[in-house]
Amino acid sequence: MAVTISLVLLFGLVLFFLLRSNSLGAGSAFTAAGFGFFLASTGAAEPINNLITAVISAIPAL
Repeated sequence: MAVTISLVLLFGLVLFFLLRSNSLGAGSAFTAAGFGFFLASTGAAEPINNLITAVISAIPAL
């Protein structure tokens, strides 16, 4: 678990700086995919899924 969390933090940090510097390309896509892959294996996956479901179900009510 400790290795997974550190990889999530690493990919998240790299993705943050890539998006902040507007350098979007193949490297950013790989970083985003890696961040999502490792984030899905942490305990944060269920709350994120619940949040996305709530946002999608709230959109038609607007």
